[in-house]
Amino acid sequence: MRLRVLEGRNRLGSAAAAQAAAAIKRAIRQKGKARIIGASAASQFEFLEALTSTPGIDWTAVELFHLDEYIGLPKTHPASFCKFLQDRLISKTGIVTYHFLDGEKDPSEVIRRTNEAIRIAPIDVAFVGIGENGHLAFNDPPADFEIEEPYIVVTLDEACRRQQVGEGWFATIEEVPKQAISMSVRQVLKSKEILAVVPGPKKAQAIKACFDGPVSPMAPSSILRTHPTATVYLDRESAALLSAETQAALGASM
Repeated sequence: MRLRVLEGRNRLGSAAAAQAAAAIKRAIRQKGKARIIGASAASQFEFLEALTSTPGIDWTAVELFHLDEYIGLPKTHPASFCKFLQDRLISKTGIVTYHFLDGEKDPSEVIRRTNEAIRIAPIDVAFVGIGENGHLAFNDPPADFEIEEPYIVVTLDEACRRQQVGEGWFATIEEVPKQAISMSVRQVLKSKEILAVVPGPKKAQAIKACFDGPVSPMAPSSILRTHPTATVYLDRESAALLSAETQAALGASM
């Protein structure tokens, strides 16, 4: 894993998008298609705007998988991650092959169907964020680092649910669903390449816990340190609490 620390969300988003576009184009060039995982969060706004504006990507050759989704939330809800990906990625690019996690359908059937689809071939590049509690996808602490199933049902902790209110997706914590379908930690790690885009001061404590401390289920995204081609993109605010030693050890670069 390596760190990149950039000045401001726009520069961070553009740099991550350049790497993402290169990975997608390389996969299409080598095998005729690219399989990607899309994250849905406020942290991804600038990154996705830059990526969808990048010329030269044959989006009809891209197959998109969903990172996570609330159970019981309709696709029309403003906080729906299906809606997020539809509005910010699919409608802007013309992706025709995608696998939504439908929060209104039977979770076991959604998981069965999506597990079958994702197992067909490796994921070329995964786009992820890191939660204020350090979660990876919706794997809140203590995260399960061992389960092999690609998608699982998880219970969201209070810190995770409060983050959703703080970002404006819900008016109150009571409105935030308590369960979700999430890609498992081990499935994320099976991706050939991982790009984590993590801007903002509210992420600084989680970044410190995940990268200054030990690799631990209590800091779920710390597991990214075990992936040889993961890149974590930070801005000055999210990197503010990281020690100089950690930044040096993880090859932090501007």
